[in-house]
Amino acid sequence: MARQRVPGKSGPTKKKDGGPPVPFKRPPEVLQPFIDTLDEKHVYITHVDNKPQDFKRKIFAVPVLMNLGLAALFAYRMYYILPYYLQIFASILGYPNETTMVVDEMDWSEIVPEVAKRAFSFMLDFLLCVFLWPWPVDFCLPQEHGSPVLWRWTVGFRDREVVVRRSRKWNDTKGDIVNDAGSKSLFMSRISAATSPLLLGEKTGYLLMNADWDLDWAGMVDAHTMVDKKMAAIEAFKMVVLFFHEEFGWLCVDMKLGEGGEEDERRRQVFAFRDALTAVGKEDLFYRWIDIVQLEASQPGGFTTEKQEQVAKQIRDMFDKQGIDFDEFWKESVGESIPTGISGSSKPGM
Repeated sequence: MARQRVPGKSGPTKKKDGGPPVPFKRPPEVLQPFIDTLDEKHVYITHVDNKPQDFKRKIFAVPVLMNLGLAALFAYRMYYILPYYLQIFASILGYPNETTMVVDEMDWSEIVPEVAKRAFSFMLDFLLCVFLWPWPVDFCLPQEHGSPVLWRWTVGFRDREVVVRRSRKWNDTKGDIVNDAGSKSLFMSRISAATSPLLLGEKTGYLLMNADWDLDWAGMVDAHTMVDKKMAAIEAFKMVVLFFHEEFGWLCVDMKLGEGGEEDERRRQVFAFRDALTAVGKEDLFYRWIDIVQLEASQPGGFTTEKQEQVAKQIRDMFDKQGIDFDEFWKESVGESIPTGISGSSKPGM
């Protein structure tokens, strides 16, 4: 890819011949064009957002309307106050007008209110320019990491979108997360919180910005460019944590290692399945599926293999009556074939 970012100010990387310790590993080669655009000082998280297009449009409409309102407020303020400031400026240059203050001919009762009025006006406009005006500018115009408008203009709204998050200032103090146990523990805690299935299942990508993570607009455009040009499948960006290490170069975190890794992955799949059903107006099927499984699992005698097969058939028949092939719909929404027994598992990823 043509776009390259300025690398961090680290020295030349001395890669070790041996692999990094678990849970770290070399990133997939298919992501190398994407990695080449990343800033070495940041930590990145990519995942696939399966929220419906309409939901994403509604969420994005909120900052659009807010920034339009700020722009309109600023334009009105300029229209209202600019002639006043031009008159003051002309008065300073020696061209008397209605804003000219001849102090020798004025009482203090006239001077103080006028000075206070002008000071308040100057302070108000200073605050508007410094704190509010940059919001619509950053929202619309490309910055170092792109902009929300550029992202949506290029990518549009899709049922499956690549979300790229970039670490905020905490990356300056993350330490040696590969070799130092304390730094590694803190790092993994941040990653665990940021990749929680509950968090990703409830929030679309635009709502994931917080004190620790920002969205990398340009990174999301780059990722979708790769997907659109068939340089990588969208699944290649599914839950990837990337960071740069001086000894090993770019590394990623093996999210499937460690306790609960497989369960977290199952939960992500179920949330994606739920979102897909919601998008076609069949969200009630999702909850009926869970109710059936949990009801049967609580019956005397346990949730035997034979009972699981009966429940799986019942669930597939229920979906068929609604015009949905359970297995095909799962594959389309999750991107993978349905794992054995999930349609009748005692706790379907929840």
